[in-house]
Amino acid sequence: MQTEKIRLKDSNCKSIVLAGVGGQGTLVAGKLLGTIAMKTGLDVKVSEVHGMSQRGGSVITYVRMGCKVFSPIIDPGTADYCLCFEPLEALRWAPLLKERGTIIVNDAPVLPLPVLLGKEQYPEGIAEALEKACGIRARVIQIKAKDAAVSAGSAKAVNMVMLGALSVFADIPEAVWDEAIRETFSDKPKLIPMNLEAFRIGRDLVI
Repeated sequence: MQTEKIRLKDSNCKSIVLAGVGGQGTLVAGKLLGTIAMKTGLDVKVSEVHGMSQRGGSVITYVRMGCKVFSPIIDPGTADYCLCFEPLEALRWAPLLKERGTIIVNDAPVLPLPVLLGKEQYPEGIAEALEKACGIRARVIQIKAKDAAVSAGSAKAVNMVMLGALSVFADIPEAVWDEAIRETFSDKPKLIPMNLEAFRIGRDLVI
């Protein structure tokens, strides 16, 4: 299935959902996308819903970019891309995806506290359920983002792996992404090489 790219000179807004759990870096990824949009001359609106982000709760960020954006809200069935850092979150937020949209999913689950304590079980068959939920109307791409992040230097770099995968679908020069990543981690320069490597590995997972 062919997906419309995020283009620099596109009169239509592109809507991107980033969904995960606390500690996965979804908020940083959303802010970085905002930086990318501004660097390329696009209007952008970013809306963050933290939930219990410090306790492994659901965290979702809406990013809308285009020539002119009036609202950051993404209604069900209107998201061009869903970037999901955790399988169960992907299933939860898949209804936001529009027809012919693309959902990119990190296949590594993050077990919530009740599961870790043995009080609940993590659902099985999520990948199959997601494929069924999206059917032929949307494209599902499942990647081993956690493994890729570890190979880059740290599991915490999952967010950069996911952005690397998303960048394949954006008509935005890689140099712009590179610059934005360097700026995002300018206060922690030792982390820049690792995050750049994670981003590039993420691209390679999809190309």
